[in-house]
Order: sequence, then C-alpha cells, then structure tokens
Amino acid sequence: MRVVSICPSNTEVLGYLGKTDLLVGVDNYSDWPLSVKDLPRVGPDLSIDMDKVADLNPDLVIASLSVPGMEKNIEALKERNLPYIVLNPNSLEEIADDIQIVGEAIGFRELGQIKSDEFRSKVKNYRQQSQGINNKPTLYWEWWPKPIFTPGGLNWLTEISELAGGENIFASEEVASFRTDWEDVKTRNPDHICMVWVGVKEEKMNPELVIKRPGWKENMKAIQEGNIHVLEESLFCRPSPRLLEGLEKLAAVLNK
Repeated sequence: MRVVSICPSNTEVLGYLGKTDLLVGVDNYSDWPLSVKDLPRVGPDLSIDMDKVADLNPDLVIASLSVPGMEKNIEALKERNLPYIVLNPNSLEEIADDIQIVGEAIGFRELGQIKSDEFRSKVKNYRQQSQGINNKPTLYWEWWPKPIFTPGGLNWLTEISELAGGENIFASEEVASFRTDWEDVKTRNPDHICMVWVGVKEEKMNPELVIKRPGWKENMKAIQEGNIHVLEESLFCRPSPRLLEGLEKLAAVLNK
C-alpha cells in the first residue's frame, strides 16, 4: 500500500503503529520517526503541493484539519479524486480513536485496535495517579506570543495538564484555542509558564521576552519562582500519540 501523510501528527500515528514503511511521501514538517527523513516532501502542511501528492500515486492520503487553513487541502484532494481520510482530534480519546481508524484504513485493523487500547491504558494509568494529587499547580500554556493564543478547555493540553497533576488556567474557556492578552494572563497568575510556540524550536524561544512583559515579573508567581519552562512543541502541540512522551516530561517538571 502507498500512503502519503500531509500532517506531522498523522505521520506520528503511523509511527506509533510501526507502519511508516507504507509511506511514500510526507509534508515538509514531518520529522518523527527518523525513518521518514529521506522520504519525498510534498510541501508545508498548510500549502500542500497536490500535484506532487498525485504523482506519488497514493492508495491513501492521510489528511488533517488540526490547524485552521487545512480545509483547502481537503478540497484539493476531492478535486483530484484522490483517496483520503481526515483526522481532527482534540482529545486523547479522539487520538485513540484515530489510531484505530488509521489501522483499519491501511489494512491492519487488529493492530489498530491493539495500539489504541495500549494508548488508552497508558492514559488511564496517568489518570489514576493524578487523582491522588490534592494541591494542583496552575499552568499557562503559550502557543503563540503576539497575539497570545493558548489552549482552552476543549484542547488536549488541558487533559495533559490534569494527567500531569496540574491545571490549565484557561480550562474554563470552552474552545480548543483561545486568544487572550498579557493582562488576562497576569490576572490569572499561574504557578508555571509553559512555552510551546507552534513551529518554533526550543533554542529559538527566549524566556526573557516573557519576563519583560509589563507587570509580569512583579506580579506573577511563575516568574518569581523561576517556573518558566521551554518545552518541545513537537511533544505538546501535535495531536498524536507522542503527547504521552510530553506528558511524562511535564509530570517530571511539576513533581521535581
């Protein structure tokens, strides 16, 4: 079977299933597992070159709607009559469902079931552990610095926060992604600041830019206590099974 993935999180689902050998092409940002690094690239996930996709003669294209703007990829797939499925998870349970969906779509239904059950089991274990934590620190997740975007209550990072023993300060917002401002974050006064700027490598994220915001250093516990964390955005910003790796790292940060 010839498969093309046009979103990094989809590629990582195939990696979790151990079936990246079926891939004949990926988007420009797919960087895990390492076995995909030499595959043909079909463009950035928001600007996929569908001519390149079609030239790869895929039996299946795994598309996504995880980022606004990806809708045009779906329309282009329809126009060319290319076979595809679309993944758009916001919760860990939906990611588990997608593992199973992809498994079935590539002809490995039983494997998909086994791996989705494995994923659910790991989430369940973390949930049981987190239930014993009484004093949960509050977390501010920064997806983008200006304008500020942060995950709301309908996003997987609210779940990840809870499973690690913390609480997302924007969990009350009934959206997946919430636009806010510096004053709002300062007022909510988190115990920890987690920098995960989408598409930006850790070495290019500078905590000093956060510290210098008006009134933050003087009024925010996270800064006063040195709890600013530059985290790997690839482990927190992609709706894939690798979120469990991010969860493990976050739990270690909160419980050190």
